[in-house]
This record gives sequence, structure tokens and C-alpha cells, in this order.
Amino acid sequence: MHLPKAELHLHIEGTLEPELAFALAARNGVTLPYADTEELRTAYLFHDLQSFLDLYYALMAVLRTEEDFAELADAYLARAAAQGVRHAEIFFDPQAHTDRGVPIGTVIEGLGRALDASEEKHGVSTQLIMCFLRDKSAESALETLDAAKPYLHRISAVGLDSAEAGHPPSKFREVYEAAGALGLRKVAHAGEEGPPAYIREALDVLGVERIDHGLRAMEDPDLVERLAAERVPLTLCPLSNVRLRAVDVLAEHPLPAMMAAGLLCTVNSDDPAYFGGYAEDNFRAVREALGLDREQLRTLARNSFEAAFLDHDEERRARYLSEVEAYAFD
Repeated sequence: MHLPKAELHLHIEGTLEPELAFALAARNGVTLPYADTEELRTAYLFHDLQSFLDLYYALMAVLRTEEDFAELADAYLARAAAQGVRHAEIFFDPQAHTDRGVPIGTVIEGLGRALDASEEKHGVSTQLIMCFLRDKSAESALETLDAAKPYLHRISAVGLDSAEAGHPPSKFREVYEAAGALGLRKVAHAGEEGPPAYIREALDVLGVERIDHGLRAMEDPDLVERLAAERVPLTLCPLSNVRLRAVDVLAEHPLPAMMAAGLLCTVNSDDPAYFGGYAEDNFRAVREALGLDREQLRTLARNSFEAAFLDHDEERRARYLSEVEAYAFD
């Protein structure tokens, strides 16, 4: 049994394991430019964010039907449950699918089918976060939000992801204002490749409640002080940071310094099929590489539930937190 945890930074498209990619390709008549799963796995080596994104978007071609999206989400939830995840707030990228002719309803209803069954089937409560692709236009984001209106009962929040460099959060001010008016909560990727100023923009211009990544906050002491004082959660993804060269080796990851600075850090898997590990794999990796002790790991797990969008169900949050406190390490 693993330490109970919430996963708050997880792209469902990034859970597409090579075996499922080939199975869906066969089902949908899609030809992949790889001989087999092993050849595809060797392609999962990246030198930066863009090299990852190129493969990430190319493989989405196998996702076509509601059944495909339901199968993708169910496979993730089974793996997450086996790694101690009790609550998952899952990102999805509708523009990556609508741009290739897959209706947004197909995506949301397919994911929703798996999420609806998750608590009973896997013991994992779930929420869905709709992300806008920041390397596309602000107009495209607004069109996506409008297209999602019939499905808002399934969506808890909006987010912002994809290539960060050159695409400041302020570009999406209007769509975030519109999402807030619809009652959606707000998160955004900032400070992974982009500068600390992008974190400030996400907070002050977009009004986000959580920063996804936030790694580069440590370059700005005033920002660190603010994030700590305001208890802004950071959804860090250690194995992802190494795979995408944001950090050279895991032993150099600033997570211990961030925790020591009083930041509300959480540990997540980002795109686990591509980056070498799911939630518990990331916990295990930081424990071994950074020498985190049991109470630091417990703090990270506690932080994940405190940062979760469970305000509507504080009883559930309290239950999950009690599981963290009661957990006995081996």
C-alpha cells in the first residue's frame, strides 16, 4: 500500500502507453511510423519541451471515438489507484482533438464515462480540467470555451498548457475572465520554460489559484516570499523536469529548497507514459535522489489534498487527509 495522494498535474493524453497506442491504431486503421512498441519507446527521449510535444501530438491520431477516450482514462485511473492516488484532477486538451476533426463532445463524454465509474471501480475521485493550448490563438481558446458550454457540468476548471516560451499568460486574459464568469476555477502552467514573470502574470492577470510547475519561481526571491505567504500551490513534476531538461539531474531538483522556503509543493507525474513514471514513481524518485525523509513525503501528500479543488466536499478532503496522517511507512 502506497502513501495516499492526490494527483493535480496530469495530462490524460500523456498517459498513452505504447501498447495502447498500437491497439487503438489497429482498431481505428491508423498507421504509426514505428515498427513496434519497443521502437516507439525509444522515441520517448526528448531534449526539450518542443521535441516532446511533437511526438505527443502525433500520437493523438489514434484517439478517435468515445470508447478510445474512455479506455485511455480508465487505464490511467487503474495505474493511479495502484500507486496510491485517491483523487485525480485530470487535464485534457480539446483543441488537439477538435483540430483533427474529433468533436469536443466525443472527447468529454468519453473521458466522462471513465471518470463516472472511477470511484466505484478504482476508489479514485476525479475532476476534469479543460486546458487551452497557449501556442494557439486567444480566439481559438474562446471558441473552445464556447464549444464546451453544453458540457460544463463535467468540467471543474480551466488550465493553460503546451509550449510556454513566447506565449505569456496575459495572452489569455479574456478567456480566463469568461471562464471565471461561468463559475470555472483556474490554473495555468507557468515557470517551467517561461520566466518568473509568467508566474506573476498567471496570478495577477489570469487570477489562477494554482501554478502548474512554477519551478523557476526560485529565481525571484520576492515571488517566493509571495507564493509562500499566499499559500499558492505549485504542482511540480520532477521526472518530467529531468526528461525535458528543465533540470539536468534529479539530484539537482530544487524541491527541497522550495519546501524549506515554505512553498506549498505537490509532486505529480505530468505525462507519465512519456516521462518514466506515475505518481508514486515520482515520490519514490525524489525520496531516493533528494533524500527526503518520511515526514517530508507526508507533507507533500498532505499538500496535494489541501491544494485539491475539494471545497465543495470538505468531508472528503478531511477523510483523505486522515488517511495521510495514519499512513505507516515501511
